[in-house]
Amino acid sequence: MRIRLRKCSEEDSLLLKEIGQETFRDTFVQDNDPEELEAYLEQAFALGKLEKELADPYSSFFFAEIDGDIAGYVKLNVEGAQTEQMGRDSLEIERIYVRKSHHQQGVGKALMLKAVEEAEVKERNRIWLGVWEKNAHAISFYEKWGFKRTGSHTFMMGDEEQIDLIMTKILTD
Repeated sequence: MRIRLRKCSEEDSLLLKEIGQETFRDTFVQDNDPEELEAYLEQAFALGKLEKELADPYSSFFFAEIDGDIAGYVKLNVEGAQTEQMGRDSLEIERIYVRKSHHQQGVGKALMLKAVEEAEVKERNRIWLGVWEKNAHAISFYEKWGFKRTGSHTFMMGDEEQIDLIMTKILTD
């Protein structure tokens, strides 16, 4: 089994929508109000919004494929595309989503390595992300990669206010 990464193009918007909604729903359905979850999914993964994000020169999406099947994806932001103003030396991992059918296959690792590579190529010395404070599995994964808790911000799930931890990894030479 070999994981292949490829940069997403504007033609991938429908596939991004499907995989984004699937993985988000699978991860958070047990811990959230179904109506709030669906409201968030409709807003966050609206086709027009995804098309705009794909066209943004400061955002990049990469699919992870295994045997021609999309196993997950990562969305990276720099400059003004970042969801928080973290400075020119930062790269944000806005999404790192792995389909349930591909858990424990090294997909998360491959996507994280891609994020680190992109940060180095773009000469960013810091990678940051927001993760729901109740997502212990993801927090543990990020901590294993050297991310440290550096703050928090509000995340809206539909009309429900939640807290995301901001975690940061400093890249060294």
